[in-house]
Amino acid sequence: MTAARLYPLLLVVPLAAIVMMLPAGVMDDGPGYLIEDGGHALVAGLALVLLVAGLAMPDKGGRIVSTAALGAAGFLAGLLLLLRLHEGLGFRWNGAAAWTVLLLICGLLWVTMERLSALPGRITMILVPAVFGGMLVYFWEIFTVGFAVPQILLPAPSVIYATFMADLATLWVDFEQTYIRSAVPGFLMGCGAGFLTAVAIDRSPFLQRGLLPLGSLVSAMPIVGIAPIMVMWFGFDWHSKAAVVVVMTFFPMLVNTTAGLQAASAMEHDLMRSYAASYGQTLVKLRLPTALPHMFNALKLNSTLALIGAIVAEFFGTPIYGMGFRISTEVQRLNVDKVWATIAVAALAGSISYGLLALLERKTTFWHPSQRKANT
Repeated sequence: MTAARLYPLLLVVPLAAIVMMLPAGVMDDGPGYLIEDGGHALVAGLALVLLVAGLAMPDKGGRIVSTAALGAAGFLAGLLLLLRLHEGLGFRWNGAAAWTVLLLICGLLWVTMERLSALPGRITMILVPAVFGGMLVYFWEIFTVGFAVPQILLPAPSVIYATFMADLATLWVDFEQTYIRSAVPGFLMGCGAGFLTAVAIDRSPFLQRGLLPLGSLVSAMPIVGIAPIMVMWFGFDWHSKAAVVVVMTFFPMLVNTTAGLQAASAMEHDLMRSYAASYGQTLVKLRLPTALPHMFNALKLNSTLALIGAIVAEFFGTPIYGMGFRISTEVQRLNVDKVWATIAVAALAGSISYGLLALLERKTTFWHPSQRKANT
């Protein structure tokens, strides 16, 4: 056995010593975990078995199984450490065992992530960011609980999740007001206006010298300055927030679409001329397909800008619901868990929007070199 294979096996001894020395038992007023007393030893033993199996399995022919075993060992060790932290073990006092186990968990997760990223296939393309995101949430929980961080500074993910489930109805009303009624209409109007203006610039070059500088001027205006003006013009309902979103999304779509329409090569233009193609035919069959990657870049960027603009605009006037209203109100009341629950909804909505646009981009621009590279 080589030294590279022997070195990871040395981790079994400290992992066995540290995990098995963790005291058992769950407090009566604890979080209500199902693992009790003997279950701690069972989880520790199972983690060790999976660790040994994952390290001892040969690379050829069993890489996927060994990666799954190492990932499961890290998950069980992390679960056991999380249980002990909720039972009162901390990093500040008598935390040598916790720190050692945490370092070993980091090593297992590192190896698992490296092996997962090396595996081909679309499943790993989804699994790797999912595991990495779950790892970040786990470390967030570990450090907030282990260091007893005050909730007013940074609540643990478990607290945020409990608040999310308790205020689900209120969060849905806020989501509907901010995202569905403000961000989505503003996104569609802003991107549509930017696209039509880009086509007009492509048809009439003098507009490029006149509109692009004005567009850059508008995009440089701070949102905190635009939002109060829009509230005065359009009122406190969703119209003013959609107007702010239009201002934020117009210029990125204009610039990217204009660049995309000019991305076709001279040889391609000469080919269209040789076919006696009109401007409309050239636009539909050459320029727009060439501009699609640039347009999707703008759409993905605007999908996050739209939500940010709608939330910030609600700070300056809105009905008694909305994500921005909820954040500003609950911060003043020091209900930080509700603020983070609202932030989680916004982050989830923005991520899903971005992901759907990325999926649509892959389906419509499969011919582009970047997409062909991603699919291999």
